[in-house]
Amino acid sequence: MAITMEGVGSFMVMDKHRSFPSFIQQNKVSAFTAFLFPSLGNNKRNHQKMMKKPRTTTVAALIFYNPIVEAVAEKPVKLKITAEVTLRNCEMEYWEKMLHFLDNTYPSQGGVVFQVVSTHIDPTIMQANLSSEATLEWSISNKTEAKQVTYKVEFQVDSNFGIPGAITVINKYHKEFYLESVNIEGVVHFACNSWVQPDKIHPEKRIFFFNKAYLPCQTPLGLKEFRESELEQLRGYGKGVRKLSDRIYDYDVYNDLGNPDRGMEYSRPTLGGENCPYPRRCRTGRHPNNTDVSTESPVNEQTPMYVPRDEALDDSKTKAVAAGKLKGLLKNLIPTLRNASMNSDSIKDFSEINSLYKRRTPLGVQLPIENWSRLPLPSMLTKIPQSIKEIYKFDPPNGISRNKLNPSIYGPQESSLKEEHISGYLNGMTVQQKKKLFILDYHDIYLPFLNRINALGERKAHATRTIFFLTPLGTLKPIAIELSLPPMDMNSPSRQVVTPPVDDTTYWLWQLAKAHVCSNDAGAHQLIHHWLRVHACMEPFIIAAHRQLSVMHPVYKLLKPHMRDTLAINAQARAILVNAKGIIESYFTPEKYCMEITQSAYRDWWRFDLEGLPADLIRRGLAEPDPTQKHGLRLLIEDYPYANDGLLIWSALETLVRTYVNYYYPEASLVQYDTELQACYNEFINVGHADVSHADWWPKLSTPEDLTSFLTTILWIVTAQHAALNFGQYHYGGYIPVRPPYMRRLVPNQGNANFLADPQGYFLSSLPSLPETTYFMSVLDILSMHATDEQYIGGRKDLSTWGGDTEIIEAFYKFSMEIKKIEKEIERRNADPKLSNRCGPGIAPYELLLPSSGPGVTGRGVPNSISI
Repeated sequence: MAITMEGVGSFMVMDKHRSFPSFIQQNKVSAFTAFLFPSLGNNKRNHQKMMKKPRTTTVAALIFYNPIVEAVAEKPVKLKITAEVTLRNCEMEYWEKMLHFLDNTYPSQGGVVFQVVSTHIDPTIMQANLSSEATLEWSISNKTEAKQVTYKVEFQVDSNFGIPGAITVINKYHKEFYLESVNIEGVVHFACNSWVQPDKIHPEKRIFFFNKAYLPCQTPLGLKEFRESELEQLRGYGKGVRKLSDRIYDYDVYNDLGNPDRGMEYSRPTLGGENCPYPRRCRTGRHPNNTDVSTESPVNEQTPMYVPRDEALDDSKTKAVAAGKLKGLLKNLIPTLRNASMNSDSIKDFSEINSLYKRRTPLGVQLPIENWSRLPLPSMLTKIPQSIKEIYKFDPPNGISRNKLNPSIYGPQESSLKEEHISGYLNGMTVQQKKKLFILDYHDIYLPFLNRINALGERKAHATRTIFFLTPLGTLKPIAIELSLPPMDMNSPSRQVVTPPVDDTTYWLWQLAKAHVCSNDAGAHQLIHHWLRVHACMEPFIIAAHRQLSVMHPVYKLLKPHMRDTLAINAQARAILVNAKGIIESYFTPEKYCMEITQSAYRDWWRFDLEGLPADLIRRGLAEPDPTQKHGLRLLIEDYPYANDGLLIWSALETLVRTYVNYYYPEASLVQYDTELQACYNEFINVGHADVSHADWWPKLSTPEDLTSFLTTILWIVTAQHAALNFGQYHYGGYIPVRPPYMRRLVPNQGNANFLADPQGYFLSSLPSLPETTYFMSVLDILSMHATDEQYIGGRKDLSTWGGDTEIIEAFYKFSMEIKKIEKEIERRNADPKLSNRCGPGIAPYELLLPSSGPGVTGRGVPNSISI
């Protein structure tokens, strides 16, 4: 409807949920008018005076003035508006400095051309109103050491221009630049935060929209074409080699992990497709290998790893990773030299391991400096002062419905664990008493690979099942371990059961069995729970969101800080972590079969509908639905820190998302007919997870409640779940005898002569070598590290982009306050002596879900995104 205000003109005002939106809600017209026209009020005479001012007058408010022709018949006047352009002052490589020199030496050949786009259309041509073009030039005199540099540009617009809704940018310089923001007269803000390429490389105009969220059906007519055009640019055409300057998001299978041109030992199967289901990755389009044209050639100097330009890690994150690598090399120096001076790479004594740490071991044992003299080091190294040696040491860690296997191949499914194995450890209870026994089961996931793993030479593994008893203190006590190998024949499964020790010999047998369990657990943790469920399965959603959701879309605006750095981190992982002979294969039990294990877990076990915390706890048998309890479920282990702390964060996320969704989607029809949202969700399933898209467990997306559940699950995975899996890796896995990444010897029978002769030596020789140990610890140290620029849950730097949506700002503020309350509650729990799993002698407090953290390896902190 049209609202005419005397002396001002007419404004089109619609309800915010209808198809033609406006900044002005019916009940806020007066406040809006007073804000934009403080000198006018409702005085017609003042308005007429203003309209008679010289054509060069700069009046910011008049850019919003859109008089209806029949209300103001005079010819529109030309007005000047001023914009403040802020660029990031980035460090430059040598070649970039040369381009910068050309740009400064020949400024007449360069410049950046801006043009403002109105939300309104010119009814005579049915296209958006446009300002005049404004060219910005910079010179060498603008050089500054500041992180940002600001320029001003001026545009001319007609007085009936309307509301600025977008700004286009053309870079005519030789070099890209990073555009942070554009502010028009301090009234309209464009948060750009993007690299702008030279038009010789990317000739299409860049478009940036103002900070107002619109559903597709609400898009102002002047912006509709630009909204669609921008998404088309981001999708690309699915062909060609991607250049580092591209901003194209597309999908591909994992055909880039191997390098068969280097030899067959570097060949790896393609993950993704009907025969090998897997999530999709971001397409890079590198040339194929010569040996196998179905695979993509590896990263090299000519074709570096591609991620869309705005997804690349910034300078601070890149420097932090480089510093971590250097620190790891230094800490690995002395063990490497020690190993070079000896005939054997096996660890000979626990003192060799203890000497790797500063001050004390995870068990609290003080380490005297004489431990260094016990190491068989070259004489020159024994003369290094202790203060220098400390630099090379590690900080002590804080603490230390699936498809069944074919019995004709893998033997009977029945376990060898019997009641007699465990009855003596149940404190007088019986096996039949429910919910006191828990199982850690790695039998089915490892058994199909064991023959191949154990044939590798330096890898020896069992498929394990471990029974835990829930003690009256609320702690879990391991009481029996089943160790399985593939059967020699169907009638004689190769299994043995190990129970807690009764003498020195069985003590070391028990330690070996536990080490194999923890080795299985370390591999499953890294490969399945961390890499697959978080990194790999979230990548398709991030791609779909960029391809199908406009930056103006409310869901995109909500998710933007939660997608930061993930594509770049995953790309680095494919280049150095999960690739053939990469770090993961080098240091985890399955070696060359690591990614195949993740593939089988994806095929047989992963389900998006069970990835939210409450559903996951129920799936794993650790909780039961109970509507009378807080969070709607009852934990079967009451003192379960991950679940108890996690449910606080889950609930806070769910409350925020529900408020957000109900604000933008008060009716189910708005969810159902949101073309961008539905396209994003369908592409996430049918393209990003194409190989399991037919599954009947995919949730529907038809109501605001459906959308709330979906978005809460996404936010949970990329924030708290990733934090719990990633940032404790060093503190929980940094003492190798407790949690080895792989084992070099199988658990012997009790009559084994070598074992009986030296049980401790047998155990130590089963662990990775000392150089491998220190290198692996360095990797865990880097993976567990927070960057200096990390953005943590509850903190958003973009709240100003919801300037007109006070309900949303209030919801984010309440969420931030709730996160602060959660942090205080977790700290209180960690100091409660009644909670035996997080407080007490020798028990490290559970800090993985404490929301905040400083930089470095802190063992706490929940970032907004999968940023490492």
